[in-house]
Amino acid sequence: MNFSLPAVDPCRCPLCGQSNACAMATPATTVGVGATAPGPCWCTRVHFSADVLTQVPEAARNKACICAACARASKGKFDGDNA
Repeated sequence: MNFSLPAVDPCRCPLCGQSNACAMATPATTVGVGATAPGPCWCTRVHFSADVLTQVPEAARNKACICAACARASKGKFDGDNA
């Protein structure tokens, strides 16, 4: 038998399956003049705990961002948050 794992969707949180609003996974909006390239992802401004990162399935690591809701639930530190 040949079993295949489901493909990782870079636009979905690997923990809850909801949209992760990843800027890097969002395709450019236009082609040619006025084209937009993906900008840095919001998650680059968040410090994720080791605990939440170990919950990400191996297949999704470095391929899909954790969503803001899961980051906040895991007590992730966002830039500008009070200590």
